[in-house]
Amino acid sequence: MTPLRCIRRILLGLPLLCPITAWAFGEVFDVREATIASVHDALFTGKTRCRDIVSSFIARIEEFNPAINAVISLNPAALSDADNLDDRLMAGNTTGALFCVPVLLKDNFDAVGMSTTGGCKALAGNKPLEDAPTVKALKDAGAVILGKTNLHEMALEGLTVSSLGGQTLNPYDLTRTPGGSSGGSGAAIAANMAILATGTDTKNSLRSPASANALFSFRPTRGLISRAGVIPVSWTQDAVGAMARNPQDLAVALTVMASVGSDPRDNATALVHPEVRKIDYLASLRGGSLTGLRLGLLDGFFDHTVSDETTPVNDVMADMVAMLTAAGVDVVNITDPLYDSLAISELNVEGFEFREMLDAHLGATASVQDERPINFNDLYDSGQYLVIPAQHGLIRSASHLSTGDAAYAETLDGIRDLTRALEATFEGNGLDGIIYPEQKNLVVKVGSPSQSGRNGILAALTGFPVVCVPAGFSSPSADAPLGVPVGMEILGRPWSEDLLLNIARHIDELMHTVEPRVYDNVPSITPNVASIPDAYP
Repeated sequence: MTPLRCIRRILLGLPLLCPITAWAFGEVFDVREATIASVHDALFTGKTRCRDIVSSFIARIEEFNPAINAVISLNPAALSDADNLDDRLMAGNTTGALFCVPVLLKDNFDAVGMSTTGGCKALAGNKPLEDAPTVKALKDAGAVILGKTNLHEMALEGLTVSSLGGQTLNPYDLTRTPGGSSGGSGAAIAANMAILATGTDTKNSLRSPASANALFSFRPTRGLISRAGVIPVSWTQDAVGAMARNPQDLAVALTVMASVGSDPRDNATALVHPEVRKIDYLASLRGGSLTGLRLGLLDGFFDHTVSDETTPVNDVMADMVAMLTAAGVDVVNITDPLYDSLAISELNVEGFEFREMLDAHLGATASVQDERPINFNDLYDSGQYLVIPAQHGLIRSASHLSTGDAAYAETLDGIRDLTRALEATFEGNGLDGIIYPEQKNLVVKVGSPSQSGRNGILAALTGFPVVCVPAGFSSPSADAPLGVPVGMEILGRPWSEDLLLNIARHIDELMHTVEPRVYDNVPSITPNVASIPDAYP
């Protein structure tokens, strides 16, 4: 049997009638749709070793990554870390919610032993001497870091193309992008290359790839999770989080990442009440009900025109609203003209904050490699970077704008007004959450000028939490045999992550009841795309 036919059978869940020489590390662990629970069941019942689990995921990456280009580098210590966990297992020490759980990091998180590049060639040798606090928390919980994922360069757009990593493709439709900027993480989890992956979010960047790859993700309340040790874009808008294939694994990731606590390098974390740090988000999934909930539906976050790209999203959301209503949810249509994502985007402050944030980060982060850019000007004078046409304005403005500008203060006033208005919308309508499609249209094609139509800016500016859930698919096509995924955001009041995850769990169960879980398998992959499209010189 040819390698491509072998790959196709694995991806479609068919019997493996082909050799598995790439997995000849030991006992083969079936990574397809694996979960934290299935990893722990295999380990704690003696079916396999941690090394075998990690080896199977590495083999999966080696087989399929050339086709979708999601993983930018592997962790050279992954197998030795797995061996250490096997020693602990033999000694009866299996503490840690993520014991032997394979995790991928977006390549803007600092992790000792690996470069932190932001997808930028100029930072290829940037090897930090210290883990980001969130990475340390993952390791302390027993996670095995498999490697780093590609991202849109410096996390500045949503196409997931970079000078170092090239173009990442969407596993459900190889003619489309995976969303972004955390698109490598999204594509990798959709293709079963790890159990969890981290991401960052300045405007849409965690929720966009979750939506485009039929995944669950969270963007936490501002301050809940430390952003230290991560290449920044905007102090006001940045957040870090994770994505997974189910709400249970996502809840564990949130619990672990939030355990970092107050961090002097990120003073937003000082806003968190100590009791919030004690929440077990996995436990919050238990109980509860959709019956009696009031969810606002933002009409201004839809594109009601009829087209091949917008109509599938509108149809999926209509089906979702009907399903929620049948389950006892009171869906309240919110038509306030304030909620226009394009208008709200005018309050984006990354142009004022990016240069100063990057200067501070590069200047303060110790690296094994001294010969690297130490500030914004060094990086963008190096010639070793990719700026797509849609980003030229941002880079130009960031080069001279600052947080001392009067326009910056005025924009922050606008953000405060927006936040108060959002609070009033929750209060005035008695809402438990607000729902809308993450993207007004299907995730864009490779070569598009930008990831248009996204709605993540509301949460990014206000700092309110969001959980993104798979909502459905477009109709199948030749390019997308299972259809293109469509995701829905559930936005809540600050510190309501436990409620949002509980809602996500109930929606996930409803989706399984209403129709088969068609996003359990990724369609076959036939690599036939250049790493960087001609549209991005």
